[in-house]
Amino acid sequence: MNVADLTGVALDYWVARSLHDFVREIYFTDSGETVSIRGNDRGRPWDGRFTPSTSWEAAAAVLERAQRLEVRERTDHGAAHCIAEFEGGHRTVEGRGDSLRVALLRAFVESRFGDSVGEVLRQAQAVTGERAALIGEESAESSFVDVPSPDGQIGDIQSIPR
Repeated sequence: MNVADLTGVALDYWVARSLHDFVREIYFTDSGETVSIRGNDRGRPWDGRFTPSTSWEAAAAVLERAQRLEVRERTDHGAAHCIAEFEGGHRTVEGRGDSLRVALLRAFVESRFGDSVGEVLRQAQAVTGERAALIGEESAESSFVDVPSPDGQIGDIQSIPR
């Protein structure tokens, strides 16, 4: 999917994925129509809806990461245009959209993932760096077996000795 075509939930999802220094978990609410996140952005906890494509409050997390932002006038076709560099980004990028907010968000996603991204995974995910793993998905790294002890298994509460 081209970053230049991202809108709505898909744009919100990829912005959340791009904020890997902030977002720890992505999940969906409202029957999968709204991106929600859990995370901590510079001391401010966030647990709930994350809709930067329609809210400057959420888009501010992206705006605060801009190291350089140049806004151009709307083009003949009515699109907003920006050139930006972001902390942690790979290069200077351009974004276009029907609003400055959408142009900024597209530029941010492109700075992290390049010109194209994959499909939206509409399942709960844990975000680690640029990777997202489905929550509840078993992996070789996280599987372990409790080590038995003479008095029981790890985690057994057991009764108080008499």
